Amino acid sequence: MIDLFHHDDVRGEFVKVFQASALTPAGDASPIAELFWSRSHRGVVRGLHFQTPPHAHTKLVTIVAGTAFDVVVDLRIGSPAYGQAIAVELDAAAPTAVTVPIGCAHGFQATSEGAVVLYAVSTEHSPGADTGIRWDSVRVTWPVPEVVTSDRDAAFAPLAEYASPFEYEPAS
Repeated sequence: MIDLFHHDDVRGEFVKVFQASALTPAGDASPIAELFWSRSHRGVVRGLHFQTPPHAHTKLVTIVAGTAFDVVVDLRIGSPAYGQAIAVELDAAAPTAVTVPIGCAHGFQATSEGAVVLYAVSTEHSPGADTGIRWDSVRVTWPVPEVVTSDRDAAFAPLAEYASPFEYEPAS
């Protein structure tokens, strides 16, 4: 998780969402190819999404309104963390960002009545490479029991049945 620069004063708040040097420790200072946001109601789960090679991308995710439970799952074959999920709370009142490396799935559940999540990705969307794993197939306790998801996300294969194209490459 990356703490984002923010400044509060009588006018409100200023937040720096992206800074290339902040991604360097994560091993990827890729340029931003697309920047987009989603608005979700409480209980909505989006994910767990990723793009396959050669269109795989790094994501930088933050929240600009509300709160969300953010999840990243390692899909890199040979990784010591393969299949493991990391979950963090995102809160627009405490500006932070999550870096999602290539080879990891990403998703979130809106935990406030409305949540706006902002994504910066290093490759453009490629419909043929855009896929995911089922949100309920990883060891995560989603905080809002009344889950709303898309038919597409509900139809993804569970993690145990997914043949990952990603290989773990230890840092040198």
